[in-house]
Amino acid sequence: MDVQFGFYSFIAVVTVALLTQIIKILREYQRGVIFTLGRVGRKAAGPGLIILIPVIQQMVRVDMRTLVHDVPSQDVISRDNVSVKVNAVIYYRVIDAIKAINQVENYMAATSQLAQTTLRSVLGKHELDEMLAEREKLNMDIQEALDTQTEAWGIKVSNVEIKHVDIDQSMVRAIAKQAETERERRAKIISAEGEEQAATKLAEAAKILASEEGAMQLRYLSALQEIANDRTNTIVFPFSLDDIKGTLTKG
Repeated sequence: MDVQFGFYSFIAVVTVALLTQIIKILREYQRGVIFTLGRVGRKAAGPGLIILIPVIQQMVRVDMRTLVHDVPSQDVISRDNVSVKVNAVIYYRVIDAIKAINQVENYMAATSQLAQTTLRSVLGKHELDEMLAEREKLNMDIQEALDTQTEAWGIKVSNVEIKHVDIDQSMVRAIAKQAETERERRAKIISAEGEEQAATKLAEAAKILASEEGAMQLRYLSALQEIANDRTNTIVFPFSLDDIKGTLTKG
């Protein structure tokens, strides 16, 4: 009885092992690259139930979902010779499972290394101000460069986001000083433009007062009224000598 029980147990274990080798179940987001005697098929299998021939066929599972990879901080020298540390995050997915397995040894590691070198290469062509102010454009440039190179691996890079641009403290102070100088320059320009506009308006007003008879006297009387409304003990009326002479003559 013990011998028979051991024999049946052995048969059961072998059967289960064969079934696990024969029957594979792939989820909706998975595809299977099947190799038959070492040769890959024309199309990836799945999702669902997959039947394999033991020993003759082997299958490699591939995740077709969007993968997120954090690119480690990279030392980048900008076009204006400023050293910065930049890190980013990339989003990519497999669009051709057969290429991803057959064209590159490890598509995840390969994409990671390519992202690091592309990040340094693309950002090195731009100045520091562009890195800080034009991240959206730089993200697109890096994404397009990566996507072009990973296409042969069956990889689609959907998005790249620069997370941090770390600058040395001495450079931060220099940038702050430059920004302060720029603000002062703009303030002086605005003040000069205001003075220029005011001078232009005064010149136009002077021309109008000089051309219209009686306009100057009206302006003179208006000024006297403003002075009279002021709360002062003494009011000086500035009459010209000609006006005084005219008054005396009329009298």
